[in-house]
Amino acid sequence: MKLNSNLKLFGLSKAMEYLEKDPDKNFLKLMQFTDQILPSNSFEPQRRAIKNAFKEKNNWYELIMKIYDLDSEIRVSFFENFILNANLIGFKEQEKNKKNHGCNIPWAILLDPTTACNLSCKGCWSAEYGNNYNLSFETIDSIIKQGKALGTYIYIYTGGEPLVRKNDLIKLCEIHDDCIFLTFTNGTLIDDEFCIDIKRVKNLIPAISLEGFEEANDSRRGSGIYDKVQYAMRLLKKHNIPFGISTCYTSTNYLDVTSEEFFDYITNEGALFIWLFHYMPVGKDAIPQLMVSPEQRLHVMNKVSEFRKSKPIFSMDFQNDAKYVGGCIAGGRRYLHINANGEVEPCVFVHYSNANINQVTLLDALKSPIFMQYYNNQPFNANMLKPCPMLENPQILPALVSLSRAHSTDYLAPESADELCSKTTRYAANWSEALNNS
Repeated sequence: MKLNSNLKLFGLSKAMEYLEKDPDKNFLKLMQFTDQILPSNSFEPQRRAIKNAFKEKNNWYELIMKIYDLDSEIRVSFFENFILNANLIGFKEQEKNKKNHGCNIPWAILLDPTTACNLSCKGCWSAEYGNNYNLSFETIDSIIKQGKALGTYIYIYTGGEPLVRKNDLIKLCEIHDDCIFLTFTNGTLIDDEFCIDIKRVKNLIPAISLEGFEEANDSRRGSGIYDKVQYAMRLLKKHNIPFGISTCYTSTNYLDVTSEEFFDYITNEGALFIWLFHYMPVGKDAIPQLMVSPEQRLHVMNKVSEFRKSKPIFSMDFQNDAKYVGGCIAGGRRYLHINANGEVEPCVFVHYSNANINQVTLLDALKSPIFMQYYNNQPFNANMLKPCPMLENPQILPALVSLSRAHSTDYLAPESADELCSKTTRYAANWSEALNNS
């Protein structure tokens, strides 16, 4: 059975080579081959969307064809590492290990190589904490090896500014050439040399932080940063390297980042995707007023939905798109976060832990009390527009933390889960009321 499966995947890989010769002509033939080797319910919505794209020649068709403007070796590596390893092969391994071990197994692992950053953005603890914490090269390498053993082939770097350690990140790409890596970055350290390194390793994709047009972006990140981001995007496009945009939407910039002008701008600059993150009031110095109102959140949701039908860019709104993934994906259900001190956290916004990766295995961390609380209680709400145990269900996270006896992992000023969720109680009530009235 396993041999038969391997032969099918080999056939799919050879079909990809065939596709490279004439994608516009041969894509539908590839999809017909995919239908023959995959179960009918496996990635069915995605397969249907791709078929429709080529039949209708719509914005998704434009996006797929933009991929064929990329460096060809990077494109083939993406297909092998993301489509085959991380999804067609890896997802089955994750589900098998989830059943065998009785705990969540992540599709992706986020980790912070360092707390260091070359900028001093308003409201960011990295500006104050500097280079005090770093995951060693050996630790990151071990995390990836342990993850692959469980079926996880996607690794995402956050920070701090991950590119402060760009040489280590490139070396890890070389060692683990069967994985796909994504790095969030402020974009200011992207240069020609780094682009050449990306083209050599072929499996690293930058996601550049951008919070709107120049005034909105530079008011937080500093004068001149918008121009540097623009330069980085144009450099990546010149080298035919895939990249995307990471945007945090707040009550002050939500109109900027959901405007047609902004989507057209990043699309024309070469971005293939945009990840939109709802502002979370994490940390004692967080500003709850930056959370969007119910009306503003609905505006974001509706505009993103509208642009999916018309813009050649893949957009994911991590607070409003839970219906596509069955609710909260944290706690290892689809991803987890490891901070620069090694603390294994359920979510990049939930700074509580029972396990440090420097002291336990990845599997032990996935079986730690707070992760098991996630495993046993997800989804946290049947309404997929209320997925989060902190933001829309503020009574849940304090209970999870209390039952698991997890400790705060905040670097500067630890706060209890009750303190954190007290900042979202009114928000949750207002959001529930808006949904009931809509």
